[in-house]
Amino acid sequence: MKLTLIKPTIGTGEHSLYVDEGRMEPLNLGVLAALTPACVEVSLFDDRMEDIPFDVPTDLVAITVETYTARRAYEIADEYRARGVKVVLGGFQPTLLPAESARHADVIFIGDAETMWETLIRDAQNGTLKPVYKAKPGIPQPGLLTRRDLYEGKGYLPISLVQFTRGCHFACDFCAVSQYFDRQHYMRNIKEVIEEIESQQRSLVFFVDDNIAVNREALKELCRALIPLKINWVSQASIDITQDLELMGFMMKSGCLGHVIGFESINRDNLLNAKKSPNLSGFSGYGEQVSILRDHGLQTWAAFVLGYDFETEDSIKQTLEFALENHFTFAAFNILMPYPATPLYDRLKREGRLLYDGQWWLHPEYRFNNAAFVPKLMTPEALTNACHEARTRFNSVPSVIRRFLDLKTNMRTMTRMISYWKFTPIFRREVIKKHGMRFGLK
Repeated sequence: MKLTLIKPTIGTGEHSLYVDEGRMEPLNLGVLAALTPACVEVSLFDDRMEDIPFDVPTDLVAITVETYTARRAYEIADEYRARGVKVVLGGFQPTLLPAESARHADVIFIGDAETMWETLIRDAQNGTLKPVYKAKPGIPQPGLLTRRDLYEGKGYLPISLVQFTRGCHFACDFCAVSQYFDRQHYMRNIKEVIEEIESQQRSLVFFVDDNIAVNREALKELCRALIPLKINWVSQASIDITQDLELMGFMMKSGCLGHVIGFESINRDNLLNAKKSPNLSGFSGYGEQVSILRDHGLQTWAAFVLGYDFETEDSIKQTLEFALENHFTFAAFNILMPYPATPLYDRLKREGRLLYDGQWWLHPEYRFNNAAFVPKLMTPEALTNACHEARTRFNSVPSVIRRFLDLKTNMRTMTRMISYWKFTPIFRREVIKKHGMRFGLK
């Protein structure tokens, strides 16, 4: 039996094909390959940088689907099904919107693969595939190492993706993660995490955890285990890590370069609106928290979600100034997106504020980084333009140089300086290229 795994791209520019320079290893597909019995021949194709060989014979195609890649994923699925090939769709989108995904698949896989994937493969071998496989969320990769040989030759960034935990117990109303995992948190065995890191050659690891600091004591234990490896690592964490100085110290000793941190807004009313509880404790504009991050040398990727009900064009400009003043290594000025099956989506739908017929991820007129709803205090166009201006100014050449010259973070060590110049130009180009991209290729 032959199995084909596919990572879809987002889409294309209006006048050219899009090649993602910032592409990282599709960890979930490497895990699927590892879960697949050795008797099955497995191939991986990454739509972000190579053509999908639709005419190459295969018995089963499995496509990972996110909301942003749904339109393109459905195009790929339809092409294979037209050739008589069975297609499995899995990931966030099929889990959140199974009925939508089922229109483009022979099989939809809901939930995490670890407990049901082998059953699906066995059914495929026996010709008894079911239309739906529903697996419960659970511990990542128990007793399993990712198949990284499938990544070779595909030009991924020199970062190894590894998972320690899954899920987040916070209930931010815009976040699909909370819905997917029902606010549960699952932790992998630390010895297995260390074994996975030791099994590959790269010295920079990105823990893809939704929030690696949900369980602070477990993170301390992981840091202790990482210290002897002498690697560098980054992850995603909530701002309340700064409340635990012992943890901050352990992260420094274990080689942590920094985190993606969801600041979301510098306005308390917007944070309340978003139900962003870890940011609200003792909130006074993030001054103390940022100071602690800087004192520990963390290169912060500050993520902002802009467009909540108290947002204005002036507040977006103030958010940009906040990011520039604090010399964040990277910053994302994301428009608030109504992801399906989230409390935010349901509220905006009730209020009649959704655009693009409520399905922006499939609508032929929607463009990447455009507002998909009507804000309270500005027009959708004003929100789109203000966020684009913030991205443009933050990623301007003068800004890139000024931020690099920060002695506490980006110039603190040679490793941090090299990391800054290795990745900043790539992410800067990606921000520019992706703006206004249409979803899908057809």
